[in-house]
Amino acid sequence: MDYARLNIDLKDLQRRNRGLGLALSALVLALLLALGTILKIAGTERTVIVPPAIERAFWVTSERASRAYLEQMASYVAYLVLDVDPETIDWKRNALLDWVVPDQHATMKSRQELEADRLKRINGATYFRPQQLVASEERQSVVLRGRLRTQVNGHETSNDTKAYLAEFDFAGGRAQLKTFKDVTNEDPRLLSSAAAAADAR
Repeated sequence: MDYARLNIDLKDLQRRNRGLGLALSALVLALLLALGTILKIAGTERTVIVPPAIERAFWVTSERASRAYLEQMASYVAYLVLDVDPETIDWKRNALLDWVVPDQHATMKSRQELEADRLKRINGATYFRPQQLVASEERQSVVLRGRLRTQVNGHETSNDTKAYLAEFDFAGGRAQLKTFKDVTNEDPRLLSSAAAAADAR
């Protein structure tokens, strides 16, 4: 038996085993790093969505949305709530209720039904023209400023500068309207500075 050759083969096998062990360790380390990265980004991925009328792209996570998305949603909500007449208010009310958080659904439905009865009784219509939108990603809200025109029997009765606050909540990446209220009599500087301060944090 050639012990010298056997020794050489044994050392060669040991060297190969060390190399395979190092390669296996590197693969395990890479797998652990990949697993850590996946766990870190799980549930926080951003989905980029292009709206039906392509204006701007925006991102949405399971709990938040970008300014562009908030502005477009607030504009849509304002259209459903404020651009109404006796013929359109019923279907716009139903469309709006699809976006309202469950605990505000009954309140919003009652409010819109009262407004529908009022508009039908006086044959009125309102039209809102947004002039400024101030969105806060921190608070997931938008302040809309613009002019609200009111007509009764086809005659304009008012054309006032108004401000409205729209606040949103997100469940599973879907926007839900928490609040839509008139903030015209609140100090606009406070609303703007609050939004700016929230986003600065």
